[in-house]
Amino acid sequence: MTRVQQRALSHALLHLVLLAGLAAVMMPIAFALSTSLKPYGDLFVYPPVWIPSPAKWDNYVEALTFVPFDRYFLNTAIITGLDIAGKLLSCSLVAFAFSRLRWWGRDTLFLVMIATLMLPPQVTLIPQFVIWKELGWVDTFIPLIVPNFFGGPFMTFLLRQFFMSIPPELDDAARIDGCSSLGIFWRIILPLSRPALMAVTVFVFNATWNEFLSPLIYLSSKANLTIALGLRMFQSEHGPEWHLVMAASLVTMLPILLVFFLGQRYFIQGVVFTGVKG
Repeated sequence: MTRVQQRALSHALLHLVLLAGLAAVMMPIAFALSTSLKPYGDLFVYPPVWIPSPAKWDNYVEALTFVPFDRYFLNTAIITGLDIAGKLLSCSLVAFAFSRLRWWGRDTLFLVMIATLMLPPQVTLIPQFVIWKELGWVDTFIPLIVPNFFGGPFMTFLLRQFFMSIPPELDDAARIDGCSSLGIFWRIILPLSRPALMAVTVFVFNATWNEFLSPLIYLSSKANLTIALGLRMFQSEHGPEWHLVMAASLVTMLPILLVFFLGQRYFIQGVVFTGVKG
């Protein structure tokens, strides 16, 4: 075989492997979509029917109106939006201090912060709950939002690595022109860090939208439930009716897919560039 034929064969084999992986990933989603469009009587038919005829789109209406999913979507959107804003603001400021400013003990404190990644969140769960309870903020959104305005080790590390890949000569030029450290952060670092900021946004959105444990601990009234708790409550009440459960699950998954595909280019670029230097 010639070199061109070998290259074509290797590309074809690579694409076959990628297609097989794509099929393995998409199979559960295709099964959920097929199940969500079936009537109840066709759920346990063997062999299963992948393309229901006719498709029962009323399952989505019934699933989303049985419980107040619109309220749960609003609650989750409020918490997610504020969490993203808090993470971006606090983590970017801390990452800027660790990467662009020179001060005594910087590297040591950075290692201490990274070491907190080894601490399981379940260890601090009870002390945090006691604090929020004493403050009278249980069954509110505050315990789910406020901690995100105090940074986080992983997101800070991600942004710090990206900030270190930006040439330091830009800071020197800005200081010569009379720009302060906060001005450098706002006018130079942040505009050049859109890929890393988008990566943080996708990470935080995915984690907050799917968060189940923290809302389960802090939220009790039905009006304050998030989409994850609402979906679990819906599943407990409609356990055998898998067509309705699948319909509700697919709708709750759509915002995550939408955010990822809209920010895919920036997300991949930010993850790749965070390991360039440092």
